[in-house]
Amino acid sequence: MAEKKKFIEIELPLVGEKAEVLTSNELSLNGKTINLDLTRKLRGKSVEAIFKLKLEGEKIKAELNRLHLLGYFIRRMMKTSIDYVEDSFSAQCKDAVLKIKVFMITRKKVSRAVRNALRNKAKEEVEASIKEANIETIFSEILYGKFQKSLSIKLKKVYPLGLCEIRDIIIEKKLENKVEEEKIN
Repeated sequence: MAEKKKFIEIELPLVGEKAEVLTSNELSLNGKTINLDLTRKLRGKSVEAIFKLKLEGEKIKAELNRLHLLGYFIRRMMKTSIDYVEDSFSAQCKDAVLKIKVFMITRKKVSRAVRNALRNKAKEEVEASIKEANIETIFSEILYGKFQKSLSIKLKKVYPLGLCEIRDIIIEKKLENKVEEEKIN
């Protein structure tokens, strides 16, 4: 006999929304993901948030796992006679190791040396700024553009940018030991 399915309401942190998931039981949701398009909420900035569901006790908890800037937003920003610079690297924050992809658009065509200087300065600034922050603050700053704004101001000294975005940020690995040590102290 088929199991009866029901809607379970899940609260999504940082976004301030609730989602309903159709399932037969809560145990089957453990480890599943929810994709949420935040384009309307962020007034046209096409971002997709991916939440990972975890079962804690009898409650289902959604954790933000990835923020992804959709491709059509980047294509819309591209103009003629400009250059783009992108970089991908892993960086460690207070409680996780993050994979960060930075995307920058210059105002005019620039030399390879300038593009390389932008790439190196961006990596250095991102690593320095997330070193002492936790996952929630990093994701919220990136989601609402505060992180990109401060990064763009710092990179303006190398070359003025038309666009500076974090194209993709993914949690690669959570660091449980450091979080437990802080709770003890």
